[in-house]
Amino acid sequence: MSCIRSRRQCMLLAAVLTIAGLAAGCSRSGEGVPAAAPSAAGAAAASALGDLSAFHAIAKDTAALVDRGDLAGARSRIKDLELAWDAAEAGLKPRSAEDWHRLDKAIDRALKALRSDPPVQADCQAALRDLERTFVTMQRAG
Repeated sequence: MSCIRSRRQCMLLAAVLTIAGLAAGCSRSGEGVPAAAPSAAGAAAASALGDLSAFHAIAKDTAALVDRGDLAGARSRIKDLELAWDAAEAGLKPRSAEDWHRLDKAIDRALKALRSDPPVQADCQAALRDLERTFVTMQRAG
């Protein structure tokens, strides 16, 4: 295993643990709910699920890779989103099962597009635009 691969795995593990830690204890309404952390662009708009900025950032990274035509890189990056999302499910889903399912389905559509054989750039872009709209809509509604 190369040094870069190990560093990437360590960074992913740290992100998953951070997200899981933020989501822990959030299954009861209002109890143990962490305040939304500010994003790089300023305060993150919270959704009913809480601060989704870490997930949103991975989706944006994936979309940028697709736009550059790096579908293999995008497939790898969206795996990071899948792992982080799955790790945080227990803390997020009880907050708003309906919103969680809506976002989960949008993530699944993006995963499916990027994992098709072969992936089609236009389909991947459409699925990631839909995912972006879902994030934005949830942040506005929160």
